[in-house]
Amino acid sequence: MKNLDSQKSIILRTFILWLLLFSPFSALAEKSEEKAAIDAAKHFLQLIDSGQYQESWHQTAPFFKSQVSQKQWAEQLQNVRPLFGAAEKRAIKSARHATSLPGAPDGEYFVLQFDTVFEKKKASIETVTMSQIGGQWQVAGYFIR
Repeated sequence: MKNLDSQKSIILRTFILWLLLFSPFSALAEKSEEKAAIDAAKHFLQLIDSGQYQESWHQTAPFFKSQVSQKQWAEQLQNVRPLFGAAEKRAIKSARHATSLPGAPDGEYFVLQFDTVFEKKKASIETVTMSQIGGQWQVAGYFIR
């Protein structure tokens, strides 16, 4: 009986040690992925800010591209974006990790929200959904409200 208790104690200590050692790495890895997704989203937004609409389409995920052609994307942005004017200030508001989103295939996602001040619309929220494809973060959705 004493030998069994000793084995249980060793197993329990090993499990606790494993949790202590590897849980922080998991959190660090997710923070690293979150930063990579945010950086990719900021690059995408800079392309849009500078009027490089067709180039911004190249930063999108295959699912996005299957829904909107490059020409449609550029035309939509050419019609809508000037209504907002230049982006004057943009700050990350939230970043939410997800593995499932409505209307999209399961995968690794970050739904990012930015508080954005535009020249002609002072209080806006830009939502950029990022999808991890082949180790790279690509845009799966973009919305301004």
